[in-house]
Amino acid sequence: MSSDPTEEKRRITRRTALTSAAGLSTIAIAGCTQSDSGGGSDGGSESTEASGEDGGGSGSESEGGSSSESSEMLSGDIGIAGSSTVFPLATAVAEIYSEDHPQVNIDISSTGSGGGFSNFFCVGETDFNNASRPMKEEEAGLCEENGVEYVELVVATDALTVVVSNDNDYATELTVEQLAEIWAADGADTWSEINSSWPDKEINRFGAADTSGTFDYFGEQILGERAHTDDYQATEQDNTIAQGVQGDRLAIGYFGFSYFYNNPDQLTSVAIADGGDTYVKPSLEAAASGEYTPLSRPLFTYPAVESLAEEHVADFAQFFVDQTDNESLVAGDVGYVPATQSLKSEQVEKLNSAIEQAQN
Repeated sequence: MSSDPTEEKRRITRRTALTSAAGLSTIAIAGCTQSDSGGGSDGGSESTEASGEDGGGSGSESEGGSSSESSEMLSGDIGIAGSSTVFPLATAVAEIYSEDHPQVNIDISSTGSGGGFSNFFCVGETDFNNASRPMKEEEAGLCEENGVEYVELVVATDALTVVVSNDNDYATELTVEQLAEIWAADGADTWSEINSSWPDKEINRFGAADTSGTFDYFGEQILGERAHTDDYQATEQDNTIAQGVQGDRLAIGYFGFSYFYNNPDQLTSVAIADGGDTYVKPSLEAAASGEYTPLSRPLFTYPAVESLAEEHVADFAQFFVDQTDNESLVAGDVGYVPATQSLKSEQVEKLNSAIEQAQN
């Protein structure tokens, strides 16, 4: 961490802004203007437009800086859709990038991984799609059908987090099997069906919409072949889940770790036991060590190869990958596990190969 007081103040400001961003559908952070392109609590899209024109910047070499001197004169638009989980990381990276690139405008929409692939990226409407799970076969088919080539890049590791109200004093530890009973379509209706000593009251559920990669990953890891219940409030907005669970002793929800990391006092995270007697709470350390199973997961961004032919898009993509091992940003500001040096090197090689393909 930098010992420069000015730089430390900038980092604290960014952390504060990201904490606020986690709870709002329209947010403003330093150097960026942001707008709501649909918002709402039922799968609407949250949109961020980052432009250095509104704040310029004093440069941010300690945070990664520009990938090249000539890139200071770059200009153009970049469209990014996809995962609400990756949204805060992409927003933080775009904010830093826009400080040194005032003519590059970056629009980021939180549409859910699947919503981004199907409605924007694979039909050629955006340059990147963020995702909290790998692209599905049918999405790859849609991209191929529309001539959209892409490269898959890992940008961080998440610890998908199950939460209950701070007033809940009984369901603070759950096994994977109990989670499955809570969230399966053919599972429990009341808490007492999970444990006879728990309230004989209906379970109030809040979780990710079925267009979300978080929904897909949770289903794969917790439910297996069982169907996810539709008896819950589905949304792409983490703050809606948090508001639903907060203060309701009978509620439970799940979302990406970043929201909980930036709002740790709002809710109680549930410790999970995966096939044993050891219950592990979500944390950066547990996700990095592999202890937090089965809900640790890689996070992705997918740039379109055709878009990488544009210098400003390629430069931003390189900057994004360059930030993936930035511990102060990825872990300190956003709340995810940074990439290792070896993983980052692999992503750099993949990206540079795609850029060479696009520009030659």
